[in-house]
Amino acid sequence: MIEVIEESEAAPTARGAEPLIVCENLVRIFWADKVEVQALQGLDLTVLDGELVAVVGASGSGKSTLLGILSGLDVPTAGTAHVDGLNLLTMKGRDRIAFRRHTVGFVWQQTARNLFPYLSALENVMLPMTYTGLRARARKARAAELLELFGIAYARDRRPDMMSGGEQQRVAIATAVANSPRVLFADEPTGELDTETGTEVFAALQRANAELGTTVVVVTHDSKVSEHVRRTVGIRNGRTSSEVLRDHEAQSAEEYAVLDRFGRLQLPRAFTDALRMKDRVRLALEDDHIGVWPQQAPGKPQGGRE
Repeated sequence: MIEVIEESEAAPTARGAEPLIVCENLVRIFWADKVEVQALQGLDLTVLDGELVAVVGASGSGKSTLLGILSGLDVPTAGTAHVDGLNLLTMKGRDRIAFRRHTVGFVWQQTARNLFPYLSALENVMLPMTYTGLRARARKARAAELLELFGIAYARDRRPDMMSGGEQQRVAIATAVANSPRVLFADEPTGELDTETGTEVFAALQRANAELGTTVVVVTHDSKVSEHVRRTVGIRNGRTSSEVLRDHEAQSAEEYAVLDRFGRLQLPRAFTDALRMKDRVRLALEDDHIGVWPQQAPGKPQGGRE
């Protein structure tokens, strides 16, 4: 039987830390060809300061919509979304620009979207720092340090067309953290890369988290990412549906269903398919758990309290 936890119970390794990202009952509705599309349907999410979290879901699950809202590129239809104490629902023009320049960093899946093609790697990393008031010498020194940190210093004078996809993504990560953002968002950062190169890029994200203290949220459709992070949040049908908490030292992992404030949870499809659960299920309250049975299960559950 799958265990159930409240959304507020984050990874044990991060207990005591303050929430950096808080989403409650988040809704995003689009209109496409006069058809209403509910990309997010009451999503709840908490990310603690200093965490590295993977958000996993199939295409159309709402994960990229969530990332667009949290990075200030999109506005939710309803609900609340706060990053570093800032309300993304009510944030206005000039504040939103400052938010994207200083509070968040972003790495796209498409390598061509992350870097200016006519600038070298060093110049690309230096560019965001022009908004900070740092002098050219200080910007150059910090850019060189970041390229060294992510193992790409040898390409400092190369333009993007002279680099591989993996090299471009590592430069993109250096560029995204140049202004010391509180959180780095990465949308399918390894989606266009082979397995070995993708591992190198993900290692760079881990380094940004561990050595720079940057909170990192990675959105991906690749469930294998959960093997490399302590906490993986699953999204299905526009809501957070599950969490996997992994203890790398003990080489163990536990999967939980996420119970929202309204008492809703999504059972894993593999479970419901295996038991042919559909339309309705039968419930029984036990002393320490809730029993769930298929509607057509033979016999009445025993020991449950009505």
